[in-house]
Amino acid sequence: MATTAPLDRRRRKPPVTRFGRGDRSLFGTWFWEIDRVLLLLVAILISAGLIAVAAASPAAAATDNLAPHYYLYRQGIWIAIGLPLMIGVSMLPKDLARRLSLVGGGVFIVALMLVPIVGVEKNGAARWIDFGLFQLQPSEFLKPLFVVTVAWLLSLRTHDRGLPVVPVTGLLAAAIAALLMKQPDFGQTVIFLAVWLVLLLLSGVAMRILVWLGGVGLAAIVAAYLFYPVATKRIDAFLYADGDNYQTEKAHNALMNGGLIGTGPGGGTMKFRLPEPHNDYIFAVIGEEFGLLACLAIALLYLAIVVRVFIKLLHEEDDFLLLASAGLATQFGLQAVINMAVNVQLAPSKGMTLPFISYGGSSMVALSIGMGLLLAFTRRNPYLTRSPYVIKWSGR
Repeated sequence: MATTAPLDRRRRKPPVTRFGRGDRSLFGTWFWEIDRVLLLLVAILISAGLIAVAAASPAAAATDNLAPHYYLYRQGIWIAIGLPLMIGVSMLPKDLARRLSLVGGGVFIVALMLVPIVGVEKNGAARWIDFGLFQLQPSEFLKPLFVVTVAWLLSLRTHDRGLPVVPVTGLLAAAIAALLMKQPDFGQTVIFLAVWLVLLLLSGVAMRILVWLGGVGLAAIVAAYLFYPVATKRIDAFLYADGDNYQTEKAHNALMNGGLIGTGPGGGTMKFRLPEPHNDYIFAVIGEEFGLLACLAIALLYLAIVVRVFIKLLHEEDDFLLLASAGLATQFGLQAVINMAVNVQLAPSKGMTLPFISYGGSSMVALSIGMGLLLAFTRRNPYLTRSPYVIKWSGR
């Protein structure tokens, strides 16, 4: 009688594919938790920035007597540093990312205090610390860390309404603003204070406090105009036709020279007359060589990133994650709006970079850290299914 081989009744586990939903490795978990749409939008923005720097590099290099693609090659190096850093930060657990941000915020506040003492001057402003091989701008790194710090402090109000977190965050913002105005850096001061006000609004601070702070802000702007020579000069140049608005006029001329579709890559001529064409006024270079339609596409890309973050936060229940993510998105979007507004003569000159588009080592690395934090705070576990009534695990 023929014997039958014993049946193997052990249930075999299906093979786990790399980056499949069953992959529980560090990278596999990160891949399914990360907001891949947001990551894709940022990657598109960085790619567009590299093309823009390639267009602006010959004009900037001609002014500095360098090789035509000098700034393009260096931007490639900064991207090669920034991208892995952004991915690494986005993989951090949320609590660890918060703790490191608090420590980093303290370090860069100290660095900001050292700028008036050991900082190097460029274009009439001392904003950088020279380390020999590179120059570091502490305010760029402090921006995202300041957002996370203020978000954490304001989130404590949920547990104890008696904590004086609003005055503490106000003193912190005021101290940073004073250090920035000493450099001088009016644009960064506006960013820090505006983001602080947005975080106060989102944290549920009483409207009377916000109105009072709004009045103080208006008084501060008037005082800056009356007693702060840098602000007086730039506001006068913006308000009066006979003012010294050379920079914004050249940017406007470059945009108009490109028309809707631009002169084509390498075809721009007005960019050679722009101050800082690879940095502050790179948006005008994009307009000249790729057209106003390309400028519109860049603006919509920034809008898509900010809107994407706020849509994801609609169902966020953690106060800290809500405030930190909203603050980081606001800071990112506001910086882009200010730079583009200056280029189209809707705001006075600020000396502020266009995020992930402008050339700059400190800017690229700091933005990568900030976006990495935003990606970390918006990570969601795909196996956790939410309903209005229950929270249950699925997919196990």
